[in-house]
Amino acid sequence: MPSRCGYVAIVGRPNVGKSTLLNQLVGEKIAAASRKPQTTRHRIRGVVTQGADQLVLVDTPGVDPTTPKLLGKVLNRTARATLDDVDAVVFMVEAGRWEAGDEQLAGWLAASGRPVVLVINKVDKLKDKDILLPLIDQLRGKLNSHDVVPLSALRGMNMEPLLTTLMALLPAGPHLFPDDEITDRSQRFRVAEVIREQLLERLGQEVPYATSVDVDTWEDTGAAIHIGAVIWVERDSQKSIVIGKGGRMIKAVGTGARHELEDMLQHKVMLKLWVKLREGWQGDIDGIRRMGIDVEP
Repeated sequence: MPSRCGYVAIVGRPNVGKSTLLNQLVGEKIAAASRKPQTTRHRIRGVVTQGADQLVLVDTPGVDPTTPKLLGKVLNRTARATLDDVDAVVFMVEAGRWEAGDEQLAGWLAASGRPVVLVINKVDKLKDKDILLPLIDQLRGKLNSHDVVPLSALRGMNMEPLLTTLMALLPAGPHLFPDDEITDRSQRFRVAEVIREQLLERLGQEVPYATSVDVDTWEDTGAAIHIGAVIWVERDSQKSIVIGKGGRMIKAVGTGARHELEDMLQHKVMLKLWVKLREGWQGDIDGIRRMGIDVEP
């Protein structure tokens, strides 16, 4: 059987569940997933291989046309630029909600000419399931999509129909990654994402967005993997918040991350975290680049 392989971007406004969907389709945690918007800062690739077909999924930052911050504008450009490099697109929306970011993305997708699969997420939260079919018809009218797949990314509901639809859109060609590979991102990157997810879940609304995580040291002694990571903040006042009274917050973040990392790495993990200051890193392009975040011209 001839092989098929291609890139499919997952796009949507912040907090619709793109990273959760990526993790579900791949079968492991690759990207930080949080209830807070704009968790994703990178184009993260996940690989799904089924027989002769290989699907390379590209998770993108959420599109927020109202953001006043430079980092947010950079992430918007990253999401849009991704459309130029893929064979098809998953346009993810939330059941019962259509916002400015959805409208802007619909325009981008119409201009891109790429095949679009419309994914309606969080259908398990619809109190009245009878509105689902009218909702699908309404969204079909807004976007000339190849197909519509209602699902719940969090619960892993309806993943197989989506995979079948996406595999059928792939062009003929050889596999781009080894069949047992699930991402092109390093283990260090995935470790940093696990730590950053803990920060997003445990801290208030503003502070986690001013943080970035850099895995500084990694040593496998056989008995354990010793990992050292730096949590960067952009204001001195944020250091005390991340550390917490008596070090409680940083300890909770470290404990939560360590448990997840031991499951991910299948090895005992010794994790040390430090909090350091890099003032105003979100306010200039060079600062954003230094944090390893994708920057488009």
